[in-house]
Amino acid sequence: MAAPSGNVRVSFSQMSIEKNAMTRDDALKQLSHIARERAFGRHVGSDRLIQAGLDALIAGVESPSLAMLAGLLRSEEPEAPQLFDEVLDELGLLFHPPADPRAAKWAMAYWVAGQIADGSLDPSVGTHHIWADIAYDLGYPIELEPLVHCAHNLDGWEEGWGVSIEELNREAVEAAKQFLSKGPAAEAGA
Repeated sequence: MAAPSGNVRVSFSQMSIEKNAMTRDDALKQLSHIARERAFGRHVGSDRLIQAGLDALIAGVESPSLAMLAGLLRSEEPEAPQLFDEVLDELGLLFHPPADPRAAKWAMAYWVAGQIADGSLDPSVGTHHIWADIAYDLGYPIELEPLVHCAHNLDGWEEGWGVSIEELNREAVEAAKQFLSKGPAAEAGA
């Protein structure tokens, strides 16, 4: 059998680039997502900030600071957070969580639940985050109980349980949707 020609490799390479091509809306969503991660105190490495800038630039997003962010060299990575914030400001994507720590935790809970519900965050990861990083700090409020229950089930799941991991994931997605349907008013009494 003959070795693949260079043209075949180029075709596969082009296919993966086309398949992974990000739309402008996808790029803006990614920037907004990273903005929220950072605003909620999650560490986001400079390499990821630069890559998000590059993705956005390639997707056709325009901002005065975007090309500078996307073009940072490894030795310039310390500049990425400041440039990323400038890009967010220019695009109107800056996010500031509520100043009150409890309100900020509730805002984070809604954000994480939204990601579980829309499929952009693995239910196991999301419910664990709600359980370990949010519900704990809020004193395990009843509104988060179904999501915490799902986190326990997903964390401890074993094949002999008679329920599939897929079913537990579906239950977590449903719990997230139920939580979201009750709206932020639930936190006012907490």
